Amino acid sequence: MKAQDIIGRALAEERRYLYEDESKDMLVSAGIPATPCRVAADEEEAVSIAGQIGYPVVLKVRSTAIQHKSDLGGVILNLGDAGQVRRAYREIMDRAKAVDPAAGVTVQTMAPPGREVIVGVTTDRQFGPVVMCGLGGVFTEILKDVSFRLIPLTEAHARDMIRSLQGYRLLAGYRGAPPADEGALVDILLKVSRLVENEPRIRELDLNPVALYPQGALVLDARMVLGERAYDMA
Repeated sequence: MKAQDIIGRALAEERRYLYEDESKDMLVSAGIPATPCRVAADEEEAVSIAGQIGYPVVLKVRSTAIQHKSDLGGVILNLGDAGQVRRAYREIMDRAKAVDPAAGVTVQTMAPPGREVIVGVTTDRQFGPVVMCGLGGVFTEILKDVSFRLIPLTEAHARDMIRSLQGYRLLAGYRGAPPADEGALVDILLKVSRLVENEPRIRELDLNPVALYPQGALVLDARMVLGERAYDMA
């Protein structure tokens, strides 16, 4: 489904938050690699999807009312067979229904571990949309090791964002660890910039985490918030 169709449907339903599967569909349409994310109507469909995309898998709660999925126990990782998928589906639904009766579940590929970074967009009242990049985990939460640039980005802007991070050495290769694929992260930053240029109703975007590998990258979780029009901050 095209980005404008996803956004139009959400706004028609009076939703400002996109579901993760919708956000990832938009990313993939923009050429940004993301883990497959499919909606399961019930536990049997969850098992069927898991078999199609291949074990191990991740189950996540699907709800616009639950933004911090892990805090609710709404993310269960590394499920290796049908029995585990069924149990995980029931656990997530039992927890989620108390908060959001309309909650559902998505089934996703369990990606291999990589070096985690975050990519985001926020909309400043004065300057408009701004891209953010930072290392994940403690570097973001405690050290606030992030960089910002205005949209539209150039390749030089994107590389400067990455290389200005205090923890850049962890991406460049450290104590024998191979370097992460900086070019893949540059590509994601540039495509995020173009996505927001083309779809100005995207008010916020949060890709966290993005796993970087020696070759390539994958968006593991995605969130988008819409405005009615460009730079709507209501």
